[in-house]
Parts: sequence; C-alpha cells; structure tokens
Amino acid sequence: MRLRFFYLLILGVLPLSACLKVLKPAQDFAVSPVPEAPDYRMEDNWAALPDRRDSADVVPRNTLLHDNQRNAPADVFFIHPTTYYWRKQWNASLTDERLNRFTDESVIRGQATAFNNTARVYAPRYRQATLYSFFDEEDTSGKAALDLAYMDVKAAFQYYLDNYNHGRPIIIASHSQGTVHATQLLQDFFETSPSLRRQLVAAYLIGFNVKSDDFQHLRPCEDSTQTGCYMAWNTVAWGTAAKAFEKGVAVNPLTWTRDTVTAPARLNLGGVPHDFNRLDKRIVDAKVTNGLVWVHPPQPKGYPRFLLPGHPELRNSFHIADYALFYGNIRQNAAARVRAYRMLLNGQ
Repeated sequence: MRLRFFYLLILGVLPLSACLKVLKPAQDFAVSPVPEAPDYRMEDNWAALPDRRDSADVVPRNTLLHDNQRNAPADVFFIHPTTYYWRKQWNASLTDERLNRFTDESVIRGQATAFNNTARVYAPRYRQATLYSFFDEEDTSGKAALDLAYMDVKAAFQYYLDNYNHGRPIIIASHSQGTVHATQLLQDFFETSPSLRRQLVAAYLIGFNVKSDDFQHLRPCEDSTQTGCYMAWNTVAWGTAAKAFEKGVAVNPLTWTRDTVTAPARLNLGGVPHDFNRLDKRIVDAKVTNGLVWVHPPQPKGYPRFLLPGHPELRNSFHIADYALFYGNIRQNAAARVRAYRMLLNGQ
C-alpha cells in the first residue's frame, strides 16, 4: 500500500487535496512520538559504509562501470532525500526495516552509487522529516521535524570526522531534503573551519533551492574541475517555470558551467532509469534558465515526472530524476574533481 501510494503520487495521479490529506501527520510535532535517536557507532544506523556490502556498492546492470571504493582516493558523505511520506509521526524511525529497504533500493542505489568509482561512500540513516514537513504552513511542526532530522545528520558527520575520515578529501553530496541538511552542514562545519574547507573537493547540492548568498566563503563551481566549491540544479521540462526553485544557483550538469548556452544531448554520458538496468546515453540536453535546468523530456521510460504537492506548477518537474538523467556525467565529474584536487594538493 505504501509503495503503491508513492508511485501514484510521483506520477501525478492523485489530486493535490488527496495528497495533502494523506500526508499530513495526525498530531502536531509537540505531541507526536519522537523516534529514538541513532547511535552512529552502530553500523545499522548507516545506509552505506565502504567496508561492508550494501546498496552503495552496485553499478547499473548491463554496463561496464565498476565500484572502486576499496582504492578510492576520497570520501563522499551522502545525505539521502525524503523517502518517508507517512502521517504516523513527523520523523521516521530508523527501526522501520521496510522504509530502510526502500531507501537503500531507491536513492542509495540510484544516487549515492554515482560516486563509488572515486570515493568511499558514507551515508547515514537519519530521522528524516516526513514529506509534508515542506508544505506545513499552519504551524511550526514541519520546521521542528526538519530541525530534528538535521540533528542526526550533524551528529553523523561529526562521528564520520572523528572515526572515519582521517584527513581524506571530502565530497558532500545530497538531494532534496538531504540538500536542506547538507547546506546547513556546510554552514556549520566548512564555513567555520578553514582546515575543513581545504579538505572539500566539492559539494553536489542537488534538488533544492540553494542561494548564492547561503555561504560566506564557499562559492558556486564555475567549471568542471574547480574544487572547494558547490553545484546545484533542479531539473524541469523545457519551458517550465517553477517559482519554488527559481533564482537559485544552477550549474549545467553537462558542461559544469553556469552560463545559459544549451548543452546538446551528445554531451550526456548516460542516464540511469529507476530499474537501474542500463545506461541511456544522450538521454537529454540541458540549459540553465533562471535558476533551473531545462531538459527536453527523455524518450525512454524510467524517468517519471514528479507532481509535488503544493506546487502544481511543478507538474513538469523531473525532481526525482535530478541524479538519474545525468548519472554518467556526475560520475565522471566527481572523478575529475578528485584528480584536480589531488594535483593541487601535490603542487602540480
């Protein structure tokens, strides 16, 4: 029932009123049950760790791609997007095995693996806020749920720094709710620490409205090998206006520049559909427009549009395919930035 509802939601079959009614938790945050906080010493509280077998180790089937975490020269700290949509409580429990499997089989597999050729993947589970938190305009419950979720992400990153990093280069990568938390993480850790900024290869802040003035020290990436910078984009069908995401930072994931020149589909190294069973080269073109990335909708199946509740203008959004449509380019670019970082580090 849960997964069936989710697919009806992302395909835009359910009307907005039905979505909001089903998604809103029955109680305010102040009286809603709060799941137990995770202990990040426990491996079960990580969706991905590089020294064990998990969903971040795979590559798309029927391709020649390979997982290289054993020899990877960098780390990626990946913060997954919302996979919890239900009204039982405002924040997900880490003991929900069905939710954990869904997270692993969808976004850990479909997004975090884009980095496993060049980085060791660390992805914490966290008490993510339910999707309705982003549309809660009646009170402060949604914000409180997001704040609680960020507490976990912050604790996980501190544990990662103290126990796993050992001074290695760091990529921060995220999507949607994960990007809300990643933006705050960069502000709390990297903006305040010159030494951590020196470790930052780049941040992939995908699927949310990241503003150019969100940071004092960090700047948007301007080319494909710049390091210590961040990238952001929100993908929509060609010609779409989307006020929720307009005027944010947009980097073209086919050229890694911020100009408004159309990048042809021949530059697309391959999208990966939700079945994770192929690499569709030249799947879409891309053009930066007013803080968005426009694409002509892909012809192959497996890249559904997403009707976001509360934002009917996003009926032409490819939000859930922000990584999928550019999977090959993200994979290549992460490796290129790590190489550039290491060359700079070695004074070459």
